[in-house]
Amino acid sequence: MIVLVTGGARSGKSRYAQQRAKHLTDSPVYVATARVWDDDFKQRIARHQQERGPEWRNFETEKYISTLSLTGKVVVIDCVTLWLTNFFVDHQQNIETALHEFQQEIDTLGTQQATFIIITNEIGMGLHADTEVGRKFVDLQGWANQYIASKAEEVIFMVSGIPLQVKPAKV
Repeated sequence: MIVLVTGGARSGKSRYAQQRAKHLTDSPVYVATARVWDDDFKQRIARHQQERGPEWRNFETEKYISTLSLTGKVVVIDCVTLWLTNFFVDHQQNIETALHEFQQEIDTLGTQQATFIIITNEIGMGLHADTEVGRKFVDLQGWANQYIASKAEEVIFMVSGIPLQVKPAKV
């Protein structure tokens, strides 16, 4: 099962996803997709790990989440923006290749017997990117978000900490 949680920066996406995961299981899994770029980011990661608490099993992987053993687990993946950045950078900003590889990961996750709560930033609600690479990335993330939403059983849109159900769960 895939649940997509989308919204703007600081809209409450991560808090909602983590609360939902803890409601579903006593031993949730958290997958961080970030590359550590500097000391500030390293400190943020450490702080977030500590805030989540000892009941969480934490993984950090930049791209290949499908290689983790997650069967039967409730998994929060945070976040698509950073995850996509890794594909985008590694494929020298080739949108088609990055998107294809990302979609393969989503397809593989969708076949696993686990619940995935995937967090993403909603695209197109702010300023347009000033650079060509920025515009390419916005395109990539918009298409990736649409792809995940098409595979998800549920899509939740966060507005100022309030979850709005956009796509209902399949019965």
